[in-house]
Amino acid sequence: YKVRRHPNNPAAYYQLGDAYGERARESGDPAYFELAEQSLKKALGLNPEQRGARPHLAYVMALRHVFAEPPAEAEKAIALDRGDVDAYAILGDAYLEIGKLEQAEEAYRAMMALKESLSSYSRLSGLKSLRGDTEGALADLQKAIELGRENNQPSESIAWAEWQLAADYFSRGDLAQAESFYQQALRTYPGYFRALAGLAQVRAAQQRYDDAVGLYQKAIGAVPMLEYIAALGDLYTRSNRSEEARKQYELVEYIGKLSALNQALYNRELAYFYADHDLKPAEGLRLAERELENRRDIYAYDVLAWSLLKNGKLEQAREAIHQALRLGTRDAKLFYHAGMIYLQSGENETAAKYLRQALSTNPHFHLLFAEDARRSLGAIDNSHARVAAGERSEGR
Repeated sequence: YKVRRHPNNPAAYYQLGDAYGERARESGDPAYFELAEQSLKKALGLNPEQRGARPHLAYVMALRHVFAEPPAEAEKAIALDRGDVDAYAILGDAYLEIGKLEQAEEAYRAMMALKESLSSYSRLSGLKSLRGDTEGALADLQKAIELGRENNQPSESIAWAEWQLAADYFSRGDLAQAESFYQQALRTYPGYFRALAGLAQVRAAQQRYDDAVGLYQKAIGAVPMLEYIAALGDLYTRSNRSEEARKQYELVEYIGKLSALNQALYNRELAYFYADHDLKPAEGLRLAERELENRRDIYAYDVLAWSLLKNGKLEQAREAIHQALRLGTRDAKLFYHAGMIYLQSGENETAAKYLRQALSTNPHFHLLFAEDARRSLGAIDNSHARVAAGERSEGR
């Protein structure tokens, strides 16, 4: 309305872009990203010093997975206003996505010095989690939630932190705490799609498959995210409902390739999907390589390693998984991928170490692969037992 009334008012375009960005975050609909970017660029075209527009533009660019430009936009915003907390947040996020952790931490510390908030503590939590400090990450998220409530932050922002806390507990294999905080996120923001999907993951781990299916369907009905659709397909696979699984897997590909924007957004998810399900290995590897060109974080290296394995490129897979593990991140998925890469390389001792690490970190880390990790570890142990028995027999 304001834009129609005042078509040359930069503040009106900034407010419109901000509203589109918030709607994109809440709904997960990528179409809002482009609308937000267009509005914010219009605001800056009318007034290059429009307060708030540059950090928000950087934020929207990052949501669209355009990671090269956000640091420059955030730096420009900081140059205009050294007290712009949002600009430091976006700067840190952008550096994190391209694997520059020291610069990310510097930006987050500057943000924290300006204001201790849900936003600053949740970001420091993520950094600690990447570095393997799971206790510190949990404590920072708890503090983030407390500050969010004290400062009357938007319900969706508080629910996001509660969802992240639940996800961190799930990653440690603590189903009770994960369920508790997913439920709390749903009370804070009813129908929150992330919490519904997280609770579905808990129900699957509890072998309550029908409940998990219903929760995933609700989450997908709200926001059809590829990882949720793939997880629902895996649930159907686990339940021997192959035709329903096939439909979900086809939907993953359809959404992932629906538009140029979707293809940019879902490179990583689609590459993981192909590797996880032994589909289109060459295409999956191309997607993973493209992802690494755009982002240099540990999960870009992980999906590359996993895709290289599926293409029989073992030496390169080992190099990539080494990069994925370099920070000491305690993620069972990373350990499982490392275990399977070393297993295929014939290095059974190293493979067993990583597979045990995966299962001790989170015995429920994946509906299908946790069992695969147990089977593979059992096969290694049986092989060792047979060798030992043979050596004892020869000794007699």
